[in-house]
Amino acid sequence: MTSAKICGLTTPEALDAALAGGAAFVGAVVFPKSPRHIQPLHAATLFERARNRAKIVAVTVDADEALLTEIALILKPDLIQLHGHESREQAERVRMLTGAGIIKVLPIRAHEDFAGANDWEPFVDHLMFDAKPPEGSALPGGVGARFDWALLAERAFRHPWFVAGGLTPDNVAQAIRISGAPLVDVSSGVETAPGVKDPALIAAFLEAVRSA
Repeated sequence: MTSAKICGLTTPEALDAALAGGAAFVGAVVFPKSPRHIQPLHAATLFERARNRAKIVAVTVDADEALLTEIALILKPDLIQLHGHESREQAERVRMLTGAGIIKVLPIRAHEDFAGANDWEPFVDHLMFDAKPPEGSALPGGVGARFDWALLAERAFRHPWFVAGGLTPDNVAQAIRISGAPLVDVSSGVETAPGVKDPALIAAFLEAVRSA
């Protein structure tokens, strides 16, 4: 049974759709360059309704200690997603600083991009395999890019892992079948415009995951 994360939530309607559909993880993006950016205080108010119903994930990109401390104190996430160029040592410091679990995103385009995955496993609760963004993109994810899911077939990891990048209600079941992913993550694939989540698309995505 595959579980899902709905990421980049910014409105009560979208969050309620994620919770009603059975999302296991809900994500707040704390990264000003993203169209899904949400301030920690706003996120704390919005995501309180999700506490003890889904794992709350704060998505960061090379965040400094001050921002991480703010996120930990105000939002109190269950997990912090590292979506930048963070090292394993930095991940360990983030865990100690915040008390949250760690999701580390590894950008994938080809077989060689998995080279460091096993080295990361002692430092994380989950790995997330996301498509490498197009050259020149200012964003590390959430741009609708996808990679060949067959690259994940037959791979084994210590912890349950996510597949992400270009997933939609129409293709997520195929992605699960091909990759064998125990967890999936979606953001732009349930939007009508960058940062604008559609509750109906969220519901359709979660139904597709359940039926896969």
